[in-house]
Amino acid sequence: MLAAYCTEAHKFELRDVARPVPAAGEVVIRVRSSGICGSDLHFYHGGFPPPAFCPGHEMSGEVADIGPGVTAVKPGDRVAVEPQLVCRECWACRTGDYQLCPRLRILGQTADGGFAEYLRVPDYTLFALPDAVDLEVGALTEPLAVTVHAARLANIRIGDRVLVLGAGTIGLLAVAAARAAGATDVWITARHPHQRVAATALGATRVFGGPNADDALADAARANPVDAIIETVGGTADTINDALRLVRPAGTVAVLGVFTTSPSINAVLLLLREVRMVGSMTYGRPGPRADFGIALQLLAAEPEKFRTLITHRFALTDIARGFETAADKRSGSIKVAIQPA
Repeated sequence: MLAAYCTEAHKFELRDVARPVPAAGEVVIRVRSSGICGSDLHFYHGGFPPPAFCPGHEMSGEVADIGPGVTAVKPGDRVAVEPQLVCRECWACRTGDYQLCPRLRILGQTADGGFAEYLRVPDYTLFALPDAVDLEVGALTEPLAVTVHAARLANIRIGDRVLVLGAGTIGLLAVAAARAAGATDVWITARHPHQRVAATALGATRVFGGPNADDALADAARANPVDAIIETVGGTADTINDALRLVRPAGTVAVLGVFTTSPSINAVLLLLREVRMVGSMTYGRPGPRADFGIALQLLAAEPEKFRTLITHRFALTDIARGFETAADKRSGSIKVAIQPA
């Protein structure tokens, strides 16, 4: 089978590797769609060393083979893959916060991921796609689950006003997650016109962009206190301090952006305003329902609305051009999908 590897910044290599064979409790998935994430772009740009493994962690596909003892799925089933490999024994796994497992490995980062024709995974990572969710939209389950988890950690409640910083895929999906959590007003900052259009379609009540966006946002936050902020920019941005200034006293800031440097934080502002700041990494199962399952429910309710985020599609053999497109927002890209078959 073919699998793609990022060998250095801005360079991908296609390799012909052995198709995986499932062991006990494992399943081999025929990958149908795998999204390019903003975190993937960090190693593509050289901000992080490229993974030694095949990347890709936003995946959907069909069950191709099952190993001994697998009963939850059968060949042909359509599934989304929750890309976390965990011990299932530690305190974090037992409490449902398995994203904090000390032995956590993430597909596409520390284990082979979905930029390949086939992928071997434990059966516990699989979520059946509802009938209303096709394989293309199903690959959005992972990034949407990230924002469902963040909305929960930000303690968004009915009637809250929420600000999302950044309008990449995660930022845009955070708008939908915040609205689903009960937020009445959801604001977002967006640099590009196509992001502003997408934000409004997903439920943003106000979009800040253009040359005077910072001043307009500061004025709006003073007049209309912001209960929670979801930061999704990361990189080298100063968005954590922006959030500390813009959120109301005793409000919450959830940090989702992947930073490539160690940002400085205005600790005096954090203290004086008694802001609650929480990191949010991936997703878990804190109660009877997993974040992944909630994300699938949201996708099933309005699949065509979410499909509009998928702006570009490339074959696995054209993955280099896919990354070039995802990295250049002038292309109009939001979510770029790699579709091996």
